[in-house]
Amino acid sequence: MAHLNKEDDVRRNSLLLSTACLWTLAAAVSPAVAADAKAGKAIYEKRCLSCHGADGRGNPAMIKAMGEKGLNLTAKEVAGAKDDELMKVIVEGRGKMPATKGLTKDEAKQVLEYTRSLAK
Repeated sequence: MAHLNKEDDVRRNSLLLSTACLWTLAAAVSPAVAADAKAGKAIYEKRCLSCHGADGRGNPAMIKAMGEKGLNLTAKEVAGAKDDELMKVIVEGRGKMPATKGLTKDEAKQVLEYTRSLAK
């Protein structure tokens, strides 16, 4: 194997350092996201479960009564929505879904993280 020149060594070392930084960042962020999702589950169970169901696919009785497909939080439309769009729905409501009053911004974010985890 031919020896790399100095420029190739610098590129390789840069790539290795960047990769190590990304893995470190991912490891630091992942527990925080998991903690938000866990905290969000408790809020979800109190405020969302009756309509959206335990698995996020929608409570069948509510779907029948309301006729809304929007109750399925695992649907592609929800998974593809941006966080700020979903945060707005969580806080302000949409259609027949009422606003979720009394949530702090952090609590709304926790509900969002939990909602995202349902689709995985």
